[in-house]
Amino acid sequence: MKASDLLVRSLEAEGVEHVFGVPGEELEDLMFSLRDSDITFIPTRHEQGAAFMANVHGRLTGNAGVCLGTLGPGATNLITGIADAQLDKSPVVAITGQGSRERLHKESHQALDIVNIFDPVVKWNTQITEAEVVPESVRKAFKLSELEKPGATHLEFPEDVATESYDSRPLPTRPRVRRPDPDMKSVRRAVELLKRSDSPMILAGNGAVRTRAAERLRALVQQTGMPVVATYMGKGAVSDRINCSLMTLDSGANDEASDAMSKADCVVSIGYDIAEHDPKSWNPDLDKRIIHIDSEPAEVYRHYNPDVELVADISATLRSLMAEIDGPLGPTWCKDYREPIMVDAYGLPDSDEPFSVKKTLPYLREAMGDHDILISDVGSHKMDIAQYFPTYEPGTCIISNGLASMGIAVPGGVAADMAVDANVVAATGDGGFMMNAAEIETAKRLGLGFTILLFNDNDYGLISKKQIESTSESFGTRLTNPDFKTLAESFGINGYRPESWDELEDLLKSVVPSDEMDLVEVPLPT
Repeated sequence: MKASDLLVRSLEAEGVEHVFGVPGEELEDLMFSLRDSDITFIPTRHEQGAAFMANVHGRLTGNAGVCLGTLGPGATNLITGIADAQLDKSPVVAITGQGSRERLHKESHQALDIVNIFDPVVKWNTQITEAEVVPESVRKAFKLSELEKPGATHLEFPEDVATESYDSRPLPTRPRVRRPDPDMKSVRRAVELLKRSDSPMILAGNGAVRTRAAERLRALVQQTGMPVVATYMGKGAVSDRINCSLMTLDSGANDEASDAMSKADCVVSIGYDIAEHDPKSWNPDLDKRIIHIDSEPAEVYRHYNPDVELVADISATLRSLMAEIDGPLGPTWCKDYREPIMVDAYGLPDSDEPFSVKKTLPYLREAMGDHDILISDVGSHKMDIAQYFPTYEPGTCIISNGLASMGIAVPGGVAADMAVDANVVAATGDGGFMMNAAEIETAKRLGLGFTILLFNDNDYGLISKKQIESTSESFGTRLTNPDFKTLAESFGINGYRPESWDELEDLLKSVVPSDEMDLVEVPLPT
């Protein structure tokens, strides 16, 4: 068969149902091979949007999302979303077109060395140099992308290779490689360290959610009574309803969670990547004993130098710890911190209070079910969502905090609404929204129905805030925006701009469970 057909057959063998992307001339053969397959190609309005869609698909399902771009600018437009997937540990396979090999040794129209450009931001990538290597290349791309810790891989597909014929078939998939059980000697060292601690605390990271270890983690918390804080990407690993939860590292109006963390003498980090949250903030004096539980050894860093490293399957490690622990471990030392955190998170605004992200969140939480999905863009609103939005189930609050790239919310909403049977809310600021607002057309074309919650302060608000904190003034952050309600309606979706808290509360209760596309603008003080 033709190499482009073989590549698509190989994608089908991997279970791929959707490919997000922007077509190009050099992808012509691949495009028609996709047309004749069981895979749905979804044209997006920008390659970055396609990469973010693949990214969120991978993060929610655990199966690699696939995005597609042509050579040159098509490929470079993918890079931000690909890098975001890499640092957020989301499985993604990117495919890019390329010109014919006979012109790549010289300067040529749109030709760039994309493989070397991608190399620093992916786990693995290669150019498919001949039809014969298609099955192995595709299988390796998916295997490595989905292998813990997951990330991005990339395949470059020159247009002349796409037309070659080769008598082959896809490689069969195999069960994913499982990490081994932990070393029991290290498990017992960890347990002894915990028993000697007066104020132990669990730090739940991205890996606790990503590896589906939440159920086992919740059982450990119930058995030991240890308090838990989460990173932004670990939200939901432990339900914020339980008394042991102190939400995230920065939660509380007076930084109660951070204060509690400062008093912990032993930290059990579970699936924690230091790219999520700098350990210097919670271990500034290098005085905490640390137990590292993850699928890979800890990064070497002065402020994160574990006493014990349990490098194994996370769920298996937690099961082994539970078998060796014979009772509670300091369940009462942290109890006074939870109440003010919860009061702060659930506090409602006064009727004459101006709109704010923080005081919107209780109404949003009330409108959403436990298993509904909130996707946060990056900006000042992300900080409030991370700190004050109670999360009850793993994978239901999607925050990018590795690369932390703006623009993920709207395309992420597209992918989430396709991937899960739940209501989806994409929360964004005006800055991040305008970066990929065009993907509303993609959502409308696909017949999707989710809610865009847009906080508008006509500013790059987080940067402005940081500048003011540092210098008492800001520069280069102010923006002007279109009429967002009218913009939404021009896409053929519902647009709303509430004027009171009561109106906003009623509106969220109405639109979040609806099957329509809705945009709700919350105007913030400027």
